[in-house]
Amino acid sequence: MSKKGLLIVVSGPAGSGKGTVNAKLIERDEFVYSVSATTRAPRPGEVDGVNYYYITHDEFERRITLGDMLEYTSYCGNYYGTPKTEAERVLKSGKNLILEIEVDGAMQVKKKYPDALLIMLLPPSYKVQEERLRGRGTETEEKIRERLEQTKNEVVKAPEYDYIVYNYDGESEKCAEDILAIVRAEQLASARNPKAAINYFAN
Repeated sequence: MSKKGLLIVVSGPAGSGKGTVNAKLIERDEFVYSVSATTRAPRPGEVDGVNYYYITHDEFERRITLGDMLEYTSYCGNYYGTPKTEAERVLKSGKNLILEIEVDGAMQVKKKYPDALLIMLLPPSYKVQEERLRGRGTETEEKIRERLEQTKNEVVKAPEYDYIVYNYDGESEKCAEDILAIVRAEQLASARNPKAAINYFAN
């Protein structure tokens, strides 16, 4: 029996390892990574439909008006968001769609798509997060402090998520397996299978 895929939102502060963990999930055929839409121009080497869907400012605002953005934000004069039509297409195919977005976007998605599965990915502790950010050696002290300060606004939203998953050092594979276990359980939840009895007797 064909089933609709799950819309999975993965959020987490800088240094939580979202990209690494999500990449491990995408290796499985059942998961698809959400491609966002943006009004900014493509950078050299970027491909439309792969890195982003590149659309005009007017088109983006038209889609907002039509309700065709699951979530969106404005940054440095450009819009960024998740196209609802594309998300629905993936979900109807039976694939699970992963959205790697910030907490504000996650709350927007939950309002428009109550069935969405919200997972917050966290480092083991604030201290470990700071060590990871400093260990990168790629950002200024100002940017590191800015990211750490932003964490306070993000983690306070944790109770509004469905699950909290900790990403311990060197255990990103296990972290991905934890998320996979959550997805497996959610797929079997009675709330997501309201016609189980009807379908049982129909076959």
